[in-house]
Amino acid sequence: MKSSLAALAIATATLVVTVGASTAPAARAKRAVPARPWMKTSLTPEARVALLLPRMTRDEKLTLVFGQFATDFPPKQFRAPAGSRLGSAGYLPGIPRLGIPAQWQTDAGIGVATQGGAAQKRGRTALPSNLAIAATWNPAIGYQGGAMIGAEARASGFNVMLAGGVNLTRDPRNGRNFEYGGEDPWLAGTMVGAQMAGIQSNHVISTVKHYAMNDQETDRNAGNSVIDPKAAKMSDLLAFEIAIGKGDPGSVMCAYNHVNGPWACESPWLLTDVLRRDWGFKGYVMSDWGATHSTAPAIAAGLDQQSGYPFDEQPYFGENLKKALADGSVTPGQLDTMVSRILYAMFRHGLFDHPIQAAPMDLSPAMLATDKAISQAAAEEGIVLLKNERRLLPLVASAQKIVVIGGYADKGVLAGGGSSLVYPVEGNAVPDLEPKIWPGPIMYYPSAPVTELRRLLPGASITFVDGTDAAQAAAAARGADVAIVFANRWEGESFDVPLGLPDNQDALIRAVADANSKTVVVLQSGGPVLTPWAGKVGALLAAWFPGSGGGAAIARVLTGQVNPSGRLPVSFPRSANQLPRPEAPAKGDVIYREGELVGYKWYQSRRETPAFPFGFGLSYTNFGYANLQAVENRGAVRVSFTATNGGAVAGKAVGQVYASRQGWQSPMRLVGYAKAALDPGQSRTMTVDLDPRLFADWDERGNCWHVASGSYRLMLGASSEQLTDRVSVELREGDFGGIRGFCRR
Repeated sequence: MKSSLAALAIATATLVVTVGASTAPAARAKRAVPARPWMKTSLTPEARVALLLPRMTRDEKLTLVFGQFATDFPPKQFRAPAGSRLGSAGYLPGIPRLGIPAQWQTDAGIGVATQGGAAQKRGRTALPSNLAIAATWNPAIGYQGGAMIGAEARASGFNVMLAGGVNLTRDPRNGRNFEYGGEDPWLAGTMVGAQMAGIQSNHVISTVKHYAMNDQETDRNAGNSVIDPKAAKMSDLLAFEIAIGKGDPGSVMCAYNHVNGPWACESPWLLTDVLRRDWGFKGYVMSDWGATHSTAPAIAAGLDQQSGYPFDEQPYFGENLKKALADGSVTPGQLDTMVSRILYAMFRHGLFDHPIQAAPMDLSPAMLATDKAISQAAAEEGIVLLKNERRLLPLVASAQKIVVIGGYADKGVLAGGGSSLVYPVEGNAVPDLEPKIWPGPIMYYPSAPVTELRRLLPGASITFVDGTDAAQAAAAARGADVAIVFANRWEGESFDVPLGLPDNQDALIRAVADANSKTVVVLQSGGPVLTPWAGKVGALLAAWFPGSGGGAAIARVLTGQVNPSGRLPVSFPRSANQLPRPEAPAKGDVIYREGELVGYKWYQSRRETPAFPFGFGLSYTNFGYANLQAVENRGAVRVSFTATNGGAVAGKAVGQVYASRQGWQSPMRLVGYAKAALDPGQSRTMTVDLDPRLFADWDERGNCWHVASGSYRLMLGASSEQLTDRVSVELREGDFGGIRGFCRR
């Protein structure tokens, strides 16, 4: 019996070997077929989603739509989930069996931020504020800066960066203006779009925000922005449309506020009609942290991902969504649509094909040094020279005795507060200021202008006075060849600011200017500041929040190592009475009676002259702009013009083209710009293709852009108030009918 069993075992083994041998080629062929066909990079993102989605279980799909905060949050007894990058903004687990990577989300805007409550802070590089980047009027700088912070995000273990702020500066008192791109849709859209493209060059998803009409921080969680839909399409929404077209972000973050009634994150008009139907956006919509208010209504409106729980009252896309699927108030098809959009963005921007490998707390000194140089270069190009009487600047060797006053200029440069705050490797240069917690800490990056000035002017005697005593500062200034006053206004998320300078700095500047006519003021702020003392000072620089290398950038501009080439992305008002809403931001309905007339368009429509107009900025040389020409070909308008450096030093010219037409509500619109470096005496012809939307009005009834036949005036100059050349171009309505989004008549 045993021998028979043994024989049977041998025979069976032989049979197994024989069968295995005979079927080996077929088995190898079968194994050669990819186990995960959605990983084939030659397929379109849509095709890859179609292959992957049916393989997912319902629980796996739910994983992608419910994001949690990635930092412990004691007020709600919340602990960061396992797998998250501690101290960061958000986390969604991956699905290893299908190769779906986790989403590690970092707050951003100017760099890789760390939450204030984190026990350990990531030391990273801070760009200048987004408004400072916009002030460069140079999309190449925007792209380079975005690529730098995107690379630091990836090197830090993050594949989603919550960067791409494009809300217009409707109110200069908005505490988050420094995170955005200014008051004009074309400038803001192109500059922020370039930054997002740079971020995503690292296979990191960028997020355009805060969608939409989120133009003040007062009552930001409950306020209602009331605006005519046509006016919205031609202002705030146009900025988003342009930024999305230029930057192709993977995600849109909907805002806290209501818009014409519904929450922004529950608005079918914003999330479905405009974003997806009109603009064709294919990515996903995530909520701001705490901006989800329901399950079925939000999903029906077009929200795909609840982000940052527990900032919301309930896990609307967590347990609540499971219940909604069970009772039928949300259908499986709706869930599939949400997941498809998220997967599309992850495929589209390389999260599957270029997975994150590590998440170190520290980056290499070499990387940080290179990145700081990039940040400094951006700051240098974004600083705006607003006044320079009798060529007080640049500082020359004859200025042997210089006094620097105020603004902690002996320690560092100011940063904005809130979720975008980047912590420097070296720590806070002025650590004892209040508030030290949210929306603080008040941060000074350790790049001290005084130190940098001493390095660049070794033969000068440079002293520092803290500016707390105006009389003492004036006495110090009286005996100096030049006095430089640093005037700061801290701004940040969750609060709005007065238009003026705090802490009696206006009185300080007046006292110093009275004591010394050669007074230079350097403004560090998140946006426009009232300058009632401007007539007294000899020179004025807007340095914004200048980032990790800001002290060196300011010193190089002051000394002429860099010729300032920044131009204002926002108008500086003379007083609050010039604004559409002179009263301070308040709770409740915010009525946008100005409609599309944001910034310079408002001033010109009211025949008001601001203190410093949109597009304005001086140089240490002189530029001329002439020979404006325009050619139209079937809806495509191309302009060319010549910029000439008529001075004695090299610099960068910024030619600006505006359009006007009888019947427009706005007196004129920025339609194009170009920046070029010119040597002394050099001329260059610049060519710019103009976006047809900038010649159009939004047709609400037809839901399309409409360009009326007729004559359009084009104007060339150095700012919105300095126009030196004009030409007319004839446009025909019928030439635009074939362009997507334009009316066919």
